[in-house]
Amino acid sequence: MTDGFRYRQLADQLRYQIEQGVLRMGERLPSVRQLSREQGVSVTTAFRAYYDLEARGLIVSRPQSGYYVRSAGNQPGLVPRTSQPRPMATPITISEAMRSLAKGWTQPDIVDLAVAVPSLDLLPQAKLNKSLLTAVRQLPDSGLGYEATAGSPELRRQIARLSFNGGSRVSADEVVVTNGCLEAITLALRATTQPGDVVAVESPAYYGILQAMEGMGVRAYELPTHPQTGPDLEALEQAIRNESIRAVVLTPTFSNPSGYCMADERKAALVNLLARYDLPLIEDDIYGETYFGSVRPRTCHSFDTAGRVLLCSSVSKTLAPGYRVGWVFPGRYQEAVIRAQLMQTISPARITQAAIADFLRIGRFDLHLRKLRAALQKHMLTYLDAVLTSFPDGTTVSRPAGGFVLWVELPDGYSAAALLTQAVSAGITFYPGHLFTTQPQYATCLRIAYGHPPTVTYLDGLKQIGQLCRMT
Repeated sequence: MTDGFRYRQLADQLRYQIEQGVLRMGERLPSVRQLSREQGVSVTTAFRAYYDLEARGLIVSRPQSGYYVRSAGNQPGLVPRTSQPRPMATPITISEAMRSLAKGWTQPDIVDLAVAVPSLDLLPQAKLNKSLLTAVRQLPDSGLGYEATAGSPELRRQIARLSFNGGSRVSADEVVVTNGCLEAITLALRATTQPGDVVAVESPAYYGILQAMEGMGVRAYELPTHPQTGPDLEALEQAIRNESIRAVVLTPTFSNPSGYCMADERKAALVNLLARYDLPLIEDDIYGETYFGSVRPRTCHSFDTAGRVLLCSSVSKTLAPGYRVGWVFPGRYQEAVIRAQLMQTISPARITQAAIADFLRIGRFDLHLRKLRAALQKHMLTYLDAVLTSFPDGTTVSRPAGGFVLWVELPDGYSAAALLTQAVSAGITFYPGHLFTTQPQYATCLRIAYGHPPTVTYLDGLKQIGQLCRMT
C-alpha cells in the first residue's frame, strides 16, 4: 500500500470516528508520533492524515498542546480569508519598496525565509556539472557564441516534450526560450499590452509580476481570490465588461504567495471566458511540476485551442535557479514575443541552454523531480506545524498542495512590516504582505518560503518570529 493511499485511509478512519461521536468535540488526539506507533505507519503519514483533517475543518492544532477535535467554540479560520481588493484599476509603484527592503538584508548568515528557491542540497549539482561539461565539449564554439533568438533547437524540443506533463501539445517551433520565467512574463506583457492598459491579476499577486507590469506602465486590477480555489471568475467577467481589461496574468497552479491551485474545470472555464472576449491569458506555470499529489495538475494552456494562452515557465524552481533558463509558449503572439526578445536580450545564454537540454535529454529530470517533490512536501508540513505551534492564536496559514511558500495571516492588530524590522535585527527575513498588492491591504500577512530543509536553524527562526509577535 502506498504512503499516499495510507494517509487518506487513516484520515478517513479518523473522520468516521469523529462523525460517529467516538472521538468527541474538544477531545485531545494522540500525538503524531503516538498515532504513528499505534497505526504502524510512518510519522509523515500520520502528519499528513492530521493535516488533511485540519484542512477539512474537523480538527484543530493548538500551540504547544497538540491536535484536538474541533468544537463549536473553536475559531473557524483555517486558511487566510478570501481577498477583497477594491474593484478598481490601480497604478503600480512597488519597485522602490523592493529595493529599500533588499538594502537592509546584509547579514552573511541570515536565516532566509523570504526567497522562494530550492536549497542547493535539493539540486542535482554533480549531474548538472556533467551536463555542463558535455555542452562545452559538444558545442562547436564551446558555447561562447550567440544562440538563435528563439533558443536552442534541442532545448526547445525537450521543453516541448516536457509540456505533455501538464496536458499541453506544442511543437519545438512553438517554444521561445527566455532568461527565466519572469522575462517570459515580461515578453508576454510586451506582446499583449500597451502602457496605460489595465491588466487583471490575482490578489495577492507575486511581487515580481507586479514589478514587470510596473515596468510596462500598465495598471493592475486585482481580483478577489480564494486561498484554495483561486480568482473569482464572475468578478473577472464583470471587470472585463466595466474596466476595459486588456490581458489577464495568473499563477493558476500553486500561486505565489497564496498557494491556491485552480481545479481543471475552473481552468477550462477561465479559458472559455477569455475566449468569449478574445483576451490573452499570461499563465505563470513555474510551480506546476512541484505538485505533492500523484498527478500533475493540467495547465490552462492545455485547454486553449486558439493560441490565446501564453504559458510561461522555467527550471529556476526545480533545477537550476542561476542558469536563468525559461520559456514561453506564445501561441498567436509568437512574432510579437520574438520581436520583444530581439529588443530586450537578443538571445539567452547558449551554454546553459545546452546544459539543460542535455540534462533533460538523458532522462534525469523525472527522477530528480520525484525526490524534490517529496522533500518539499516534508518541508511544507514541518514549516506549517512550526507556524501553527509558534505564532499567536488566531493565525491562519495556507495549505498549498505544491510550490514553495506559505501565506500567513496574523490576527488583526499586528503589522507584518513592523514585525519584519524586528526579525531582520534578529537575523531572520521573510516577505511582508504589502509587497504582494497595489492597494493598502495585507498589512497582517507574510510569506514564508520553505525551500530550505527544516533544520534547527530555520525552525528556531520561525519560533523567534512567533516570539516577536507576542512582544508587539
